[in-house]
Amino acid sequence: MTAHPPTTPPFRDRSLPFAKRVDDLLPRLGLDEKIGFLHQFVPAVERLGIAAFRTGQEALHGVAWMGPATVFPQAVGLGATWNEDLVRRVGDAVSKETRAMRARDERVGLNVWSPTVNLLRHPLWGRGEEGYSEDPRLTSAIATAYTRGLRGDHPVYWRTAPVLKHWLAHNNETDRDTSSSSVRPRVLHEYDLRAFRETVEAGAVAGVMPAYNLVNGRPNHVSPYLREHLRTWTEEELLVCSDAGAPSNLVDSEHYFDTHEEATAAALRAGVDSFTDHGTDSSKILARVRGALERGLLTEADIDAAVRRQLSVRFRLGEFDGYDEPGAFDTPEHRALAREAAEQAIVLLRNDGVLPLSPGTRVAVVGLLADECKLDWYSGTLIHRSTPLDGLYERFGADHVEFAEGVDRVRLRTSSGTYLSVPEAADAPPAGARGAEGALDPALLAGRTDLPPLTTDAEGSELALVDWGEGVLTLRAPDGRYLSVADDGYLRASADQPGGWVVQETFRLEPHANGHLLRHLGTGGHVQVAADGVKVADTDPEVFALVVAERGEDAVTRAAARADVVVVVAGNDPHINGRETEDRTTLRLPAHQERLLRAARAANPRTVLTLVSAYPYAVDAAPLAAVLWTAHGGQAAGTALARVLAGDTSPAGRLPQTWYADDADLPGLLDYDVIGGRQTYLYFEGTPLFPFGHGLSYASFAYGGLTARVDEDAVRVSFTVTNTGDVTADEVAQLYTRAVDPSVPRPRRELAAHRRITLAPGATADLAFDVPLSAFAFWDVAHGRWRVEPGPYELLVGASSEDVRLRTTVMLDGEPGEPRPVVERGLAAADFDEQSGTEITDRSRTAGDAVTPVGGGDGGELLFRACDFGSGVTRVTVEVAGEGSVEVSLDGGTARAVLTLETPTPGPYDYTTVGAGFTAAGVHDVSLRLRGPLRLAHVGFSG
Repeated sequence: MTAHPPTTPPFRDRSLPFAKRVDDLLPRLGLDEKIGFLHQFVPAVERLGIAAFRTGQEALHGVAWMGPATVFPQAVGLGATWNEDLVRRVGDAVSKETRAMRARDERVGLNVWSPTVNLLRHPLWGRGEEGYSEDPRLTSAIATAYTRGLRGDHPVYWRTAPVLKHWLAHNNETDRDTSSSSVRPRVLHEYDLRAFRETVEAGAVAGVMPAYNLVNGRPNHVSPYLREHLRTWTEEELLVCSDAGAPSNLVDSEHYFDTHEEATAAALRAGVDSFTDHGTDSSKILARVRGALERGLLTEADIDAAVRRQLSVRFRLGEFDGYDEPGAFDTPEHRALAREAAEQAIVLLRNDGVLPLSPGTRVAVVGLLADECKLDWYSGTLIHRSTPLDGLYERFGADHVEFAEGVDRVRLRTSSGTYLSVPEAADAPPAGARGAEGALDPALLAGRTDLPPLTTDAEGSELALVDWGEGVLTLRAPDGRYLSVADDGYLRASADQPGGWVVQETFRLEPHANGHLLRHLGTGGHVQVAADGVKVADTDPEVFALVVAERGEDAVTRAAARADVVVVVAGNDPHINGRETEDRTTLRLPAHQERLLRAARAANPRTVLTLVSAYPYAVDAAPLAAVLWTAHGGQAAGTALARVLAGDTSPAGRLPQTWYADDADLPGLLDYDVIGGRQTYLYFEGTPLFPFGHGLSYASFAYGGLTARVDEDAVRVSFTVTNTGDVTADEVAQLYTRAVDPSVPRPRRELAAHRRITLAPGATADLAFDVPLSAFAFWDVAHGRWRVEPGPYELLVGASSEDVRLRTTVMLDGEPGEPRPVVERGLAAADFDEQSGTEITDRSRTAGDAVTPVGGGDGGELLFRACDFGSGVTRVTVEVAGEGSVEVSLDGGTARAVLTLETPTPGPYDYTTVGAGFTAAGVHDVSLRLRGPLRLAHVGFSG
């Protein structure tokens, strides 16, 4: 009897395309095994040699949540570099560290949830630190570069599999899981989809993550756009991973579905492939899937589609072929790259000549962030750390640098006359560790119970108090640790920094009688002094008197007066007042930091304000000698800042979003209509504090030789840039376009291309860009497609969106506009040209849009321009649900028809058609007035 060698199953055959291998593997899986793939934590299928797998590894600016890793600048800082090559190299380093860390810790995942491509439409958004820019083209360019680095350069296998966040129109933390973003079609296509689309089309994206919010009344996790748009942009199988807890939100907070079986089925059918819910416990999600199958809400084919997409990603990662790159971790190259990125992210906003600092300058470095290297929620643990103070000591020498933090030094006296006291304790490593899963549970610093609680005594401890704005305080003990509250409720000096999903290191002083109550914001309880220690409780709060030993501005004044130049380092703590789950309420600096800045300026007119922050601020820059901004710059932030201040490198970062002068310039946080609301640099008509693309240099640059030629598929643009200064420096040359005489509202100017270049003194660079004709198009709501309008277009070249050095005009043939063919198609309610007092909502739970008055009132109006009624119509119908009426008028006149729902419909999706006589012929503007809580889906006209 002859023994035959075992046959290699086709899914193990490396010679076959991945799609063929998936075709072979999928039928080998049993139904229960396939259902197991639908949760974030996928079990092994040992009989087929398939290993366990988990979706989700945070890697926004370095490997996060898994311990020590190289920490690069925050994403918004990478956006400020305007340098795709640099960002690609950062992504490459992060993916290599992911592979290296996975080799020693199997919890590290290769499906990385990064980058965030949500546009920075509103500067008060709490997660602005995670995005790249307010401009879709710049965002896409930076995101594409990062994903290419994450993907790696192997011709077949991917080093990591990047997932873009967060689909779609997600710019508010306030009510983020229940609020709906009303996004009209033009904004959808021209703004919110664009950053995702161009990055996906570039070919290095493995999938996307839907956002918590709803868009046009429908949760993103059941969005038809996943099918109608996302999956039409590439032939690759894209993996859609839910955000943590979002599948349960569909029922629990959003009440969009009555049962979890319905919700899970709807999400799966809409295109969600992996459910991130209930941490590592997959039982609840899998039970819901089985329940949905039993009820006929799902078919096995629906499950197969999701499993196929997961397998496709795993094949690309080389899992079934034994592919495993060795990776690289904390190498000299990565450390140098972290410094380079931090340097390139620094933006010089204003300079009256005080910078760069000359050798021998005596520097006072002051401020709440002067000796801080802050991390954010998506950071790894620092291996190396450089604060502004560290960098200036290193660069100028300790004998030339004086430091004043500017904290208020206080003691808290109890009603009995004793003071809060911090016992001395031997140091110990923090208990617990950061989590390894992509859920919302991991804390930056676990609460410690191995240290003694605070007590009271006759002398007490002097505490460093910082007011981070809106009365939110941190209190730091003399040994440098922050007061925190552990699970047992006792106060201890136990935290290295404020942090965690629920920050346990923040407090608020509340006036009470002749003193203050001290509220702990993490628990909501008040501080109580008990016999066994100081703790948080719901009863018997202590009334404290605040005894101030020294105001922070006094220390700042002393240091500033003795220096040649004072550097004030101000900004935010990424875990306080503006972060995931929490939007900001103002652009203003916190009052505490304003006090320090004023004190420094009064003591020394040569004051340099350095803002280290995740967000723009509205500051009075005019009295200051210089102003710089950098996002939190990671492990090399201080060294990078000192090198720029000293002139070792010339700053060349550029603002990736508009810096507004005042809160009054801002739209409503939930107003997503960038066109109607005149938002971002694209449409804003006011005077910004600093414009999009702004950034100064220690050199000067001249632009010249602009030429433009219109070809069949693009406009060919070329010009020169010359360094007319006396130092080598980078310049970011920016090309914008503008429709000169548009028939619809178009951007004031729109970024078409950019390039960061390095030039020696006297050197000239010849730059050329091919701007595709599609870049001049807008979404024509009258016909539901992109259209380039014929006419003149300006090309604007310069150093920012407002610093235009060269301009020329080209004529494009385009496609003339035509009236809306309303007799044939009618009017889709959401395809309006202008609106007031309305919002877009869901036509049904699965697809389509309708329009409803805001709050169900009577003030909703829609305008549809140039509607062609042909030879004439005699009747109008409206498809509506709810209750109320629709008034139809022409050309701004009085109502010609009023269509009323005589009886309210049973539910919001129970549409009915109401008709009335209506005469019109030729071309007219149509106005609709919506009265009452109704949903209008469509208007029809007939002869």
